[in-house]
Amino acid sequence: MNDPTPRSKKLAIAAALATLIAVPAEGLRQVAYRDPPGIWTACRGHTGPDVKQGVRYSLAQCDAWMDQDMKHAVMLVDRCVPNAPPNVLAAFSDAAYNLGPKIACDTKNSTAARLLRAGDWFGACKQLLRWDKASMAGVMVALPGLTKRRAAESELCLKDLP
Repeated sequence: MNDPTPRSKKLAIAAALATLIAVPAEGLRQVAYRDPPGIWTACRGHTGPDVKQGVRYSLAQCDAWMDQDMKHAVMLVDRCVPNAPPNVLAAFSDAAYNLGPKIACDTKNSTAARLLRAGDWFGACKQLLRWDKASMAGVMVALPGLTKRRAAESELCLKDLP
């Protein structure tokens, strides 16, 4: 087997680092549940039409979804910010896994995305801390789990920056 290209290594490293944040943050719930904003979720934060109320998912299915979903998040962020250092890519990939790609890719509505696009890694990493809220009954509320997760992402993001 050939050695992976530098880009594929960077993507693999980012997925592994992001997964290290996501797994404890998401926990494991093998029976579908509604997350705080009311979205049907299963396993380690997997959402989508394949999540059905009352269904129990195997650990193998949960692991497969985690791997697939995180790789997808890494690819989305990498497309928006192809020059991001691995730790920045990893941190924003976990955030995108949790929140969707808006945080890293929507330069009209996300200061973090604008800073990423400009190559201001330090400024973008600091912006992660602002994304700790969810809509609860129409009101944006800081959730302790999100606050802790964004802090972990920000710490990883800032690590090894020049």
